[in-house]
Amino acid sequence: MIRVLIAEDQTMVRGALKALLDIEDDIEVVAQAKDGQEALQLAKESKPHVVLTDIEMPSLTGLELARELKSQGNRARVVVLTTFARAGYLRRALEAGVAGYLLKDSPSEKLASAIRSVHAGGRAIDPELAAEAWAELDPLTDRERQVLRLAGDGRSSAEIAGELHLAEGTVRNYLSEAISKLGARNRVEATRLAREKGWL
Repeated sequence: MIRVLIAEDQTMVRGALKALLDIEDDIEVVAQAKDGQEALQLAKESKPHVVLTDIEMPSLTGLELARELKSQGNRARVVVLTTFARAGYLRRALEAGVAGYLLKDSPSEKLASAIRSVHAGGRAIDPELAAEAWAELDPLTDRERQVLRLAGDGRSSAEIAGELHLAEGTVRNYLSEAISKLGARNRVEATRLAREKGWL
């Protein structure tokens, strides 16, 4: 049996995914998490072969979850299931060690097939999206991305500095670098452009 952990913050979607996978004879849903932090804990306890996760979740995103699992030496393979058909997201997912990347509007039979493929050591990634992912490089560093994401949430430089334990001047420098790299006029436009590209 392929042991699967589902990490999805929307209760109805999580239930639907479990129902879909329960139909399969060779797949067993061993745990369900409502956010990335809970998924990280349950991955230690339930020892899944595959973690099926959304990208946007509270506490830890799906990509942060994938990186944490990898850094902790957890051998579970990660499949991202998302609405984001953006090359930037896929590129970051691959860099985080994700083995599968599926869109939520894919046919349902693709899900079980992707889980089997990833469990067997393969990958399950949309080929068109994969080709596009390497066409345009993400210019932002992790820190610039972090600062820009908080700025996009409406935080001031002082608030960002407090949250990330940085000097306010350092935060302004990161924002300035990100704005410059994206060719934007200000932090609002930079955030919008980065989100459109899937870099945030």
